Parts: sequence; C-alpha cells; structure tokens
Amino acid sequence: MDFNLGKLLQRVAQGELSAAEAEAILSARAENNLGFARVDLDRQHRRGLAEVIYCPGKTADQIVGIMSALIAGGQNVLATRATPEQFAVVSQKHPRAVYHELPRVITIQVSKPAAPVGLVAVVCAGTSDIPVAEEAALTAEVMGSRVERIYDVGVAGLHRVLNHVETLKRARAAVVVAGMEGALPSVVGGLVDRPIVAVPTSIGYGVNFKGLAALLAMLNSCAPGVTVVNIDNGFGAGVAAALINRVGEPPQNENG
Repeated sequence: MDFNLGKLLQRVAQGELSAAEAEAILSARAENNLGFARVDLDRQHRRGLAEVIYCPGKTADQIVGIMSALIAGGQNVLATRATPEQFAVVSQKHPRAVYHELPRVITIQVSKPAAPVGLVAVVCAGTSDIPVAEEAALTAEVMGSRVERIYDVGVAGLHRVLNHVETLKRARAAVVVAGMEGALPSVVGGLVDRPIVAVPTSIGYGVNFKGLAALLAMLNSCAPGVTVVNIDNGFGAGVAAALINRVGEPPQNENG
C-alpha cells in the first residue's frame, strides 16, 4: 500500500478531502488493532524498518495474523527467533515466507528492496557465534545495508582478524560478536576508526554465566567507541549498525 503524505495534504488543500477525512486516513494507516496485537504500520515511515515480530511467546496463529496485517500495509516482514514449527504454520498461509535456519528468522518480501548501500561488517569470534552474527547480518540487510561477513576470527588465532583489517576500514560500522571472554570487540576497536557494536553471546564454559562474562568484558572495553547490546541480541546490533550506515546517504522518498 503506497502512501504519500504530500499528496494527501495537497488533496486537503484543494478541498478534495476534509481535515477530518485526512485524519481518519492517517489514523487507519498508523495502526491495525488485532485485539491481541496493535500492529504499528507507521514504523516503516518513522524508522525505516517495519515492525518486527518477536516470535517467542506468540502462537503461530498470532504470528500469522501480525504478518498478514503488515503485508496488507505493503510492508516487508521480519520475524525473529522463530521455530521450525512456527514456520510450518506460517508457510501454509504465506507461501512466499523464507525461513533462515541459522538465525531462526522468517522473512517475507512484499516490496522490491532498493539497492544496498554503504557497508556493514559483521564479525564473529567462533563458529558457535554464527547464529547471532547471522541475525545481525540479515537484519542489516533487510534495512538496506550491504553486509560483508567475517566469521571465525577470534582472539585465539589473532592473525585471522588481521587478515581482514582493510575490509573493516571500509565499513561504516562493524558488528562484532563474541562469547567466552568477549575480547574480540576490543581488538577490532583498537585496529580501526569505525563505530563498533559489540554483541556478547551465551557461548562459553562454566563461569561464562550464559554470556554475562562476555557482556561485562565488553562493557569494560578499553577501546573507545565500542557500544554494547544485550546478550545474544544480534537483531538490536543489526539495527544499530544499519542506522549508522545510513549516515551520509540521501533520504529515500516516501514510497522508497
């Protein structure tokens, strides 16, 4: 559903619509109340990303209902932390849905995406961190960023990340994902002058405390410019990096 605020205001100015009628159109566009969810249809306009569905705690039918509201509003769908069982129900109602197994994300493309811009580097320390890194990478891609992945370059073999310094220097922002002692964001932050969004993961032995050790280490990083999101929050890191990546890009039109 294309929407152009300028054209709507022109219709009001020309007497084709009353102010009350325009207000009703804007109100209807802003929200779809499903009873169990109030779907924010104006978020794409405000934030550049449609409302995202967090699947844990929702029934498959609720997820389908929210997706249907987003699709009816002409918006692309991103649903995080989805199970294969939830996807099985979704795919029956929305055959275009795609399940991304590693990050456990469902996407449905409604509108044709613009060409990706800039560059976000998504870096992870170990193979076990890839699911969280993929959540970040996929989110940034959905938000229009060009993404390069640099995986399994943890500090146990420091030479591996050094091989990718030129890529990191070209990126407008880097998402750095690590578990265990969480040292990799500090290393990357000491190598390049890019904003670093650090993601602690719950990967690690014993006193890792399900990611708390990595979280505290990242919060105490001595490398300036490292910002930290919550444990396993690849989605939040992907959004942050994509927003940074947009700086300097010309704004899209309202239908872009």
